[in-house]
This record gives sequence, structure tokens and C-alpha cells, in this order.
Amino acid sequence: MSLLSALGTAILPVLSVAAVGFLLGKTKDVAMEPLSTVTIYVLTPALIVHSLATSSMSGGLAARVILGVVAFSLVMIVIAEIAGRLIGESEPLLGAMVLSSAFSNAGNYGIPLAAFAFGATGRSTAVLFIAAQSVMMYTVGVFIASRGTETSTGSAVMEVFRLPLVYAVIAAWAARWLGVVPASDTAAMETLQLVGDSAIPVMLLMLGIQLANTQHSSSFSRTGVANGIKLFVAPVVGVGVAMAFGLTADTDVARVFVLECATPVAITPLLLAIEYDTGESEGLSAPEYVSTSIFVTTVGSVVTLTALIAILKAGVVI
Repeated sequence: MSLLSALGTAILPVLSVAAVGFLLGKTKDVAMEPLSTVTIYVLTPALIVHSLATSSMSGGLAARVILGVVAFSLVMIVIAEIAGRLIGESEPLLGAMVLSSAFSNAGNYGIPLAAFAFGATGRSTAVLFIAAQSVMMYTVGVFIASRGTETSTGSAVMEVFRLPLVYAVIAAWAARWLGVVPASDTAAMETLQLVGDSAIPVMLLMLGIQLANTQHSSSFSRTGVANGIKLFVAPVVGVGVAMAFGLTADTDVARVFVLECATPVAITPLLLAIEYDTGESEGLSAPEYVSTSIFVTTVGSVVTLTALIAILKAGVVI
């Protein structure tokens, strides 16, 4: 696949819908909370259940994808932690740098991107990736965001058990294991697919609205190392993890895994940075650091992801 083809078939559809959300966010006062609630508690669970219940991915391969997400997150945390200490960052900006470097926007950016680039396999792999990463963000991510503060992390960590993502994955695989998944042409599955499919455009609209409302500062140079790690190091680590965990047994799954690893900084780290912000930093707060990284990596990903999709489709790496 050429760069132009990758841009036209995968990146531009994502950018087009996100751009509509961006313009909407700039011109209208759109409340994000109701959209987020509907997406998290209705649309995304339906997408996860339908995608995984109808996926041809084996249980063993799915388990390796989940373990791969855990391994990828931990490796990226270590890399960012070492890089941050080498350049002299301290808390809370060190935590902001680690969060920005380690966690990918595999949800409202990665799921639509994978679906456009790799079809049904892309979508099912991406929803499994985001479910596993959500657990990592609300456990390890919460610890990173809250270290150095006096805030108890217990209630925040429990948030992962209040989110339906993990339960949707369990329900989908349980239905497959028990052999009770309805036929695809039944009313139940068609309804589930209709609700789940609506998650993709809503996610992209939310991404655009979030970018329109994100207050990024002019301190782009301060976040340069984190942005470089996220855009250029993360896909390399993703390739290594995919090979190490045997994801290459299914080429498309491995390629989607790498693509998800290479997506921009996730939105959840910004929420965590805001939740545990102490205001103690040198000219740049932790939320400003993360929001700047979100903006820069989202813009930069237009180039990096276009190139990556072309490379993956051509079979140069996997």
C-alpha cells in the first residue's frame, strides 16, 4: 500500500469526522459528559461484545493480545521513566511524561483507525486492546499520576471495576465458549451491531471536540521527548512485543496491535493528571504537559500513522 492510499483509506476518514467534531467544539458549547457516559456505558460495550463474539480470533490469541498490551505498557513506562530522569524531570511532570509516553489513544482514535485500515479484524483487535489498556490505566496509571501526593489511590483504582469494558469482554468470550452466540442475522445481533457501529463516529466526534477544548500551552519543547517516544519509539516497541508474544501467528492481528501502540497520547492520562494535580511545577502544570502532548502527537500522527499503515500493509515489518 502506498502512502497516498494509506492516507486516503484509513487516515482521512478518521480526520474528516474528527474535524467535524473539532469545528463543533469550537462553535458550540457541547457537553462532553453525556456523550462520554453514553459511549462508555452503552455504545462501546455493544461494540466490544459484537466484535469479539463474532470474531474469528481464538481464545489463545486473544490472551496473548491482552498480555502483549500489559507488556507494552510496562516497557513504555520504564523507557519513559528512564528518559525523564535522564533529562532531569521531577514530579509531577515526570509522572505526566510517563503517562503521555505509555498510554495510546487506542479508543476514540485507534478503534476507528483500525476498522478503516484492517476491517473486522482491526476492530475486534482494537477493542480488546483498549479493554486491556483501560485496566492498566486505572491501576498502574493511577499509581503514576498520584505518586508524590497524599491522595488515596484506592477509590480511583476501583474505577476499573465500575467500567463495563472488562465485563463486556468477559461476556463476549463466555458466550463464545458456551456456544450461545446468536446467528448474525437475528434481531438481537443486528441490534447489537447497530448500537456498536454507532460508537465509531461518536468516538471520532468526541476526539475532535476534546481537541477543540484542550488547553495546550506554548511549551512544546518541554514535551518534545515524550512526544518523540510516543510517535517513534512506541511502534518499535509494539513490533517487538508482537513478535515476542507470538501475535504474528495472525498477521492482521499483529499489525493492528502495532498500529494501536503507535496512536497518539490517550485522553485518560489528562483526566488522571487533572485529578491528581498538585500545582507544584516549574512553569508548566502536569495537565498542561499532557494536553500539549495530546495535541502535538495527534497532529503528528497524521504523518507517522500514514507511513506506518503503508509499511504494515506492505509487509515490510510483519
